[in-house]
Amino acid sequence: MKLSARFSLVSSLSLALFLTFSALPMSANAQDNNNPEGLKEVRAARVATAPVLDGNLDDAVWQQAQVIDDFHQISPGDGTEPSETTEVYMIYTEDALYIGARMYDSNPELIAAPTIRHGQGLGGDDRLVIILDPFNTRRVGYRFETNLNGVRHDALYQTITSFTADWTVIWDVATDTFDGGWIAEIEIPFKTLPFDPNIDTWGFNFGRGIRRRGEEMAWVSYNRSYNPSIVGLVTGLEGMDQGLGLDIVPTFTVNEQRTFNPGDKENNIDPSLDVFYRLTPSLNAALTINTDFSAADVDNRQVNLTRFNLFFPEKRDFFLNDADLFQFGNISNAGSSNQASSRGSRENARPYFSRNIGIGANGEQVDLKYGGRVSGRVGRWNIGTLAVRQDASSTVDATDLFVGRFSANVLDESTLGFIVTDGDPQSNMANTVYGADFRYLNTQLASGQQLQGNIWYQQSDSPGLDGDDASWGVNVSSPNNSGWRGEIGLKEIQQNFNPALGFVNRTNVRDYSGRLGYTHFYDSDFFQKFYTGLDVFRGEIIDGGLQSEVLKFRLFEMQTNSRDSLDLGYTRYREVVLAPFTIYSEPNRSVVIPVGNYQYQTYDFSFNSGSQREFSVGLRTEFGNFYDGDTTGIFTSFNWNQSRNFAMSLDYDWTDISLPQGDFTARLTSLNTQVAFTQNLYWISLLQYDNLSENMGINTRIQWIPEAGQEALIVLNYNMQDVDKDNTFHSALSDISIRFRYTFRY
Repeated sequence: MKLSARFSLVSSLSLALFLTFSALPMSANAQDNNNPEGLKEVRAARVATAPVLDGNLDDAVWQQAQVIDDFHQISPGDGTEPSETTEVYMIYTEDALYIGARMYDSNPELIAAPTIRHGQGLGGDDRLVIILDPFNTRRVGYRFETNLNGVRHDALYQTITSFTADWTVIWDVATDTFDGGWIAEIEIPFKTLPFDPNIDTWGFNFGRGIRRRGEEMAWVSYNRSYNPSIVGLVTGLEGMDQGLGLDIVPTFTVNEQRTFNPGDKENNIDPSLDVFYRLTPSLNAALTINTDFSAADVDNRQVNLTRFNLFFPEKRDFFLNDADLFQFGNISNAGSSNQASSRGSRENARPYFSRNIGIGANGEQVDLKYGGRVSGRVGRWNIGTLAVRQDASSTVDATDLFVGRFSANVLDESTLGFIVTDGDPQSNMANTVYGADFRYLNTQLASGQQLQGNIWYQQSDSPGLDGDDASWGVNVSSPNNSGWRGEIGLKEIQQNFNPALGFVNRTNVRDYSGRLGYTHFYDSDFFQKFYTGLDVFRGEIIDGGLQSEVLKFRLFEMQTNSRDSLDLGYTRYREVVLAPFTIYSEPNRSVVIPVGNYQYQTYDFSFNSGSQREFSVGLRTEFGNFYDGDTTGIFTSFNWNQSRNFAMSLDYDWTDISLPQGDFTARLTSLNTQVAFTQNLYWISLLQYDNLSENMGINTRIQWIPEAGQEALIVLNYNMQDVDKDNTFHSALSDISIRFRYTFRY
């Protein structure tokens, strides 16, 4: 299809959907009806002088704030009194929002704070959580978390019930202890968040976790949860200064890369520039030139014992910003709790997967010359557009890539939208994908229940692939935190569906998925909750015949109030192999799964101790059959949170496979160490090895973040490989980068 024809098609879709959206009712806005639902409400105090951010609430300006202390448990209790008192204060100046929290603890020496590095999740930490919805729509929101170490962890809600934790913005926090607990003092600049200055009422909520008791508490909750749709209101916000809305972020990188076989060395001095500008209070533009990805974390290694592609999530900041606006069909989140399906199967048919950009046909990194993004919200519209110029690689010419995603808020919590992608980053062929989707959400059903539904359709246009080039899906779920929960889904990916900018795990398949389970919370000092259920996945070839079937019986899943867990499961498999595939190879032999219809079963048992402890362990064992043979797997993890200055984790996975075609053992080892010299200076190292690729890699970095938006980084990647699998490793690649990054904010 010619480019003009493509954009004619896009224009037609845009007009049709715009007329459809305009005819549908908009969601209600709490700002317009002055809180008729009687939501909890607090007024923020405007102060002339900002408090000193030192982890103490002794500045006089805090006395002007209203005290928020009416918290309640959401686990293990539901609406019951918390075990400890929490006091939260909110004030603001022209430039920033300030939140102070005094978290009492009768045993302050037991406060859990194993996380020492900014940007990491706080799943094992006593933490303070803040949710802000500046547009007060109860559809989108921003999540800020911190612990006793003053770690900054922020997240962007992709949907009301899911968020991406890799999103990051500029804010600051200081923490300290007092005789009866700990204090957090937080500053969120108004230049950091998009908001409409005409809206003086924001949605917001607070949460707190006390890990040793398995206790979560919130200011506002529903069905034992809180998110942007479950909030209170903060009023009186007016006269805030967003500045020009301009961030200029230059980066300077010096890099030396060396390959050993064949020997080659390359030195580069790479300046790059990112510019961010707020076109309107809620619509952002971004420009990137000679994009730098040297700071991106390396992937966690995976061992693939299937015939289908693995999925690796995005880790690069440029593509993570406003990532929620590019989500289509809720494909990434549908079925996320279904243990019968793999991550690759759940992500199958994503029209846009940013990991494809900057990656060549042979898996090599390809530079991005420049790119632009316009994303945000205008009225009921949610907009995400991206255009990138990818440099030429050894096999592909320089390529222009485009993604456009538009959706409109309809009903109370639902959306209707479409997407178009254009370009192929890994070939010189043209490629276009377009699609439409509708997402229904109702989080306010009786008895605390929720209902979600998604329906979507896509079609690709690739030269030489005519017909059978569509995909579609439908999914309905009730993802309740207590009581019954369930989900059913159907997805079809036709043989020639080819999203060059997306992710495809398998084609010519129609898959069915479902789960049904029940969660019970105990009124006990020891046991917290119990879950049992059944997860199902079935993949059928569209032309007829079974491809895969998995039934996962989650027989017994128990968690205590101290966050220790014990799980027992049983899984039945059916695999129909129509073409032989190699599952293991070494220089002198290969293990091949032949054509056949296989039925087998496994049993699994796992135990995990609460990660809030200084020492925590995880053990999972799986045994049973594997195709026409047997398997035994042992998967272990050991974590040592020695202090606020040192943490270490060691993971070792061992899988022994015995087949008539041959035996082999798959081993995967990873060692991660983190040293915090100060709150802003870290040394992080990750060593990974697996015996299938016989590749040993180390990523080590010294990272200095004097304050949010400023960074100095030294990164070393070093890989060794045993090509002949004779237990002799040889250097394969070394890559060292020195990087400086600074944000100029106006």
